[in-house]
Amino acid sequence: MSRFIEWLEGLNKKDTKVRAVLRRSLAFEPGTFVPAYPYVEPFVKGESDSWRREMYYLVAGLWAAHWREGRTDSRMSIGRACAAYQAATGSTSTERRFITLLDSDVDQLPHNLRQMIALLKDQPIDFDALLVGLLYWNDGRKRTQNRWAQDFYRNLEDNTETELTTPEELPA
Repeated sequence: MSRFIEWLEGLNKKDTKVRAVLRRSLAFEPGTFVPAYPYVEPFVKGESDSWRREMYYLVAGLWAAHWREGRTDSRMSIGRACAAYQAATGSTSTERRFITLLDSDVDQLPHNLRQMIALLKDQPIDFDALLVGLLYWNDGRKRTQNRWAQDFYRNLEDNTETELTTPEELPA
């Protein structure tokens, strides 16, 4: 676990209202919900980059919304979790939602990510990896988006078998 997620887990052990406050913060733009400041600011107090600060607040809220008592299963990247969700539910809209998330600009990202995390409520998410990916979301080469897409498509269980057709089998 990263120091940030460890920090949140430690705060949660002392006072469970931490999760309620951080969950509530998701209704606001990241970093603008004043009651969340005591839980995130001590960790990011030296951070001057506004994007990075906002992503810490966003991940804190997402972590709180997704937290489940006793969850000990191995954590998954967003791409892998989306693939697991699609395989478990057979939902045909998961891929479309995932692509929408990957194509999100900075204004759409918090909303689309909140929606995706809510959808993945039963999947164990790696919030450390999520935070790192979000910190580099604006990279011109879209490395985060590419990494998430690779995780999704590499882990997608394709239940359909592709059969090769010989030229003789093609309809006339």
